[in-house]
Amino acid sequence: MKNVEKADRLHLGSLIGNLNNGQYVIPDFQRDFEWEPWDVKDLLSSIFMDYYIGTLLLWKGNTDNFKTLSCEPIYAYSGKKDPRHIVLDGQQRLTAIHYAFFGPDKPFPKRSKPCIFLLDIRALLEEDYENFIQYQFVTKKYRDFLDSKEQQFHSHIFPLSEMKGGSWGTSDWIKEYRDYWQNKAERCDDENLKKTYLHFVSGAQIFRNIIEELLNQFYVSYIELDQHIDIAKVCDIFTQINSKGVRLDIFDLLNAILRPKDIFLKKMWQDAESKLEYIENKKMKIYILQVMSILEQAYCSSKYLYYLVPESTKTVRKSDGSTEQIVLIEDENEFRERWNQSVKALVNAINALKNPRDYGAVKEGFLPYPSIIPAFAAIKEFVAHTKPANIIDVNRKIRKWYWSSIFMNKYSSSVESTTAKDFMDLKKWFIDDELVPDVIEDFDNNFNNLDLINENPKGSAIYNAIFNLLVIKEARDWSTFELPEYSELDDHHIVPYSRFKEFAGKSINSILNRTPISDFTNRHIISNRLPNDYLKEMFENNDEEKVYQALSSHLISKKAVEILLRDPFTKEDYEEFLMERKRTIIFEIQNHLINEVIEIPLHLKVLDAKIEEIELSLRKSIIVNLGSDFEVYKNLVSQTIKEKIDFRVLQTLKKRPDETYDDYNSFDKRIQFFDMSEYFETIASKLNWPSFAATFKNKTELDERFRKLGTLRNAIRHSREISPLEKTDGEASILWFNTVLKK
Repeated sequence: MKNVEKADRLHLGSLIGNLNNGQYVIPDFQRDFEWEPWDVKDLLSSIFMDYYIGTLLLWKGNTDNFKTLSCEPIYAYSGKKDPRHIVLDGQQRLTAIHYAFFGPDKPFPKRSKPCIFLLDIRALLEEDYENFIQYQFVTKKYRDFLDSKEQQFHSHIFPLSEMKGGSWGTSDWIKEYRDYWQNKAERCDDENLKKTYLHFVSGAQIFRNIIEELLNQFYVSYIELDQHIDIAKVCDIFTQINSKGVRLDIFDLLNAILRPKDIFLKKMWQDAESKLEYIENKKMKIYILQVMSILEQAYCSSKYLYYLVPESTKTVRKSDGSTEQIVLIEDENEFRERWNQSVKALVNAINALKNPRDYGAVKEGFLPYPSIIPAFAAIKEFVAHTKPANIIDVNRKIRKWYWSSIFMNKYSSSVESTTAKDFMDLKKWFIDDELVPDVIEDFDNNFNNLDLINENPKGSAIYNAIFNLLVIKEARDWSTFELPEYSELDDHHIVPYSRFKEFAGKSINSILNRTPISDFTNRHIISNRLPNDYLKEMFENNDEEKVYQALSSHLISKKAVEILLRDPFTKEDYEEFLMERKRTIIFEIQNHLINEVIEIPLHLKVLDAKIEEIELSLRKSIIVNLGSDFEVYKNLVSQTIKEKIDFRVLQTLKKRPDETYDDYNSFDKRIQFFDMSEYFETIASKLNWPSFAATFKNKTELDERFRKLGTLRNAIRHSREISPLEKTDGEASILWFNTVLKK
């Protein structure tokens, strides 16, 4: 093309310098900066992961051009202007980079506060690429955080606004971060803790290398138009760019890429589609690819799906900071195997969701979130493949995660990143009970605040989830008092719409006034009558207890029945009924769906009770021998244990808003959070052993007894199969502890 001066590139460090000098300006005909914070986050992730971020189209400017097009600086730029280029394509990207790397004290567009972008160093070094970039709106708390490097160093959070200083400014921050942890290591007496601090020191060097490589080796391509091109032609070029692009679906792009490898993706989807008919969702073909990607590499956003192409190389960073090239899918046969595995995983996941005794989404219309299916299918497939010994406990954790995610609306946005994080978090939680995913804690803290009257209308995730709960609770038919045909179920009003809509308003359609009833029951039992009429008739014609049981299966308590039978039935009665049914539903959500309890055999219950008695005796022995004061705890318990206990106390406080941290400032309170290994470590420490030597005699035997008792205890509490040897060893340890502690 004539008048294209050059196609070139510049590295990120130079781009930051140009932004700092105000070299890029925006013509008046360009739209405003319209990205959301999460769009900026995605761009930053792409830069750090060395992805291509598109080519900038720049027009080399002059005084006349700047004036004619009424050019303005990039949003939030406040420095001295030195315009060099008019941005024709790339405004959103350049503005996002400027806002993130310069941290201007100006509200993010369409927001009332500035937004800061932060990098979690540990997440970056652990290759948690979905979560290493964060953003926060600037409150007083975060202004204090930005002013305190010590807070930043302690939390391993690097404000990306430090990047505006280029290589030198960033290096200064990283040097101070390294020195912070080096000084802590030099002052630390605890060898385990010291090792952790030195690990952070070595991580600082790797982080520095990453930043240096980013600034000097990440290139942004651009095309520069000559300054003498006619303005009309420039405007036409801009119009072409913004009106004629047709965005292809990721499935279509992969289909085109895979065809030369004799993989016909559309044909494979046509073969699989009939197996996945439960959901008429255009995204289902993408879900297959996402499940493949999650199982292969934990991530499932579009940029990761390209690595599923056979022989495609992926660059991964190793723990020492170096990189290597890996191939996820070797050839066409492996691709087809993974595709079939993913289809099977989705079929199994859908069957579980449809099961009326399992998840209760008996129809597609009652499924809370189709977008949760890839995560659900992938984690179920992972468990089926790895066959963990504690399978009952693992399945219970999956259910807790699923329902907590639904009731916290976790899958309403940012689905791909949420899916990846949940998949990794669940795998960790399966192994370590203390690594509880955030969403479950969010649910524990907030489920009582669910608005089931004014929000969550029919078709919403929470509405459908409660409907699922009613199916799981075996909601009985009101005419036969038997389980209904689920294909005939629909949700109908308890207090009829036509009779009470003028009094009830919006709440008439709330889930609190609806329940799964067949059309026949709705026509012939309710029949547009108030509850004090049709319920009275049900009680007169049937066994009273059976009627109460049927209504209870719909989470209508006896108290709620008493309210519904009132004559006259007033607006106040209706509102009281809604509150009573909400209380019943909330109770069932927490206790049936979230705090699901698995019954263990009686003989194991007996052993569990005996272990519980030993734990209580050990606590008493430690407190009697060492004392209950908080100073004793601080001086005689290792730093590693104290950090773990601190974490457990804070987790408990989240669930107990009526308590404070100070309520746990005594040894006898803190010891309630110890596990078996921590009892042993405290008793057997060099400082404390003289106080216990007369009781336990030999450290080696004590260690052995603790380990065997702990093995039995964990197997019982996690519903894991117990071998005869584990049971015998555990019982012998119970006898040993009882004998020693009684002496």
